[in-house]
Amino acid sequence: MVNLDRILSVVSELRRRLLRILYVLAPIFGFLVTFQFRSFPFSVAGLRLTGAYPFPNVFDNVTAQVFRTLTVWMLPPHVQLLNVGVGDSVVVQMEIAALLTLIFGMPWIVHEVGAFLVPALRTKERELFRRIGIPATLLFALGTGLGFVYWTPLTFNLLFRYVSAMGLAPVLGVQDFIAFALLYSFAFGVVFELPVFIYALTRLGVVKSSFWRKHWRGAILGSLIFGMVITPDNSGITMLLIATPMIALYFGGAWFAARSEHQDESVRRRAVGA
Repeated sequence: MVNLDRILSVVSELRRRLLRILYVLAPIFGFLVTFQFRSFPFSVAGLRLTGAYPFPNVFDNVTAQVFRTLTVWMLPPHVQLLNVGVGDSVVVQMEIAALLTLIFGMPWIVHEVGAFLVPALRTKERELFRRIGIPATLLFALGTGLGFVYWTPLTFNLLFRYVSAMGLAPVLGVQDFIAFALLYSFAFGVVFELPVFIYALTRLGVVKSSFWRKHWRGAILGSLIFGMVITPDNSGITMLLIATPMIALYFGGAWFAARSEHQDESVRRRAVGA
């Protein structure tokens, strides 16, 4: 009976945390699909600046504005996007809104997940969670940002060079474009979490740092498999573009894990000697 009460208490707390997350994410999502940003000029101390204000517009909303920005930024200028399916444009707006909602709401999501998990953690685990929380968030943002700004445009330009070399028409379905752009960029955010994952496991004593050094070949193979699975196309180019930084991050995480383990051992030896 005590165990049942404890389980019900945990389920109730989980439900409360999920609702708190939903209360924040739902308005963000609603704003993105029902408002647009309109620009206006203004002057400050003689400087001409441009501001923006939200204005209701269900069709040409924020997600549509973001989509147009992505097409200009990521695709070569000669590529033509096609709306193949009747509802492709609607699906694309929903997908962009979902990703932006996740990005903007990530700090709140991390806060609520941490608040749910911390009572069940030991003191050492709580300290580690607080220590890696900010780096993990920053690395995810950095990876996703690099994916959007650099890696995804580079990949599109590289792939469409093959299209031009074969004399094919450079056209792309709008849903294929946005699925590739979002998933590929998001994958880099996930990949950049690898050093934090390696460091956390070693810091908690679950995995020795020697394990990471010993199984580096398996890590390279796993990176290639991850790159093959996560990329929505079947070319080896995109697999290598995502697997290469993942391998580098693996070795970086293994180095930090070994350094942390060495420092802990030095502290224990000094404590015993004292």
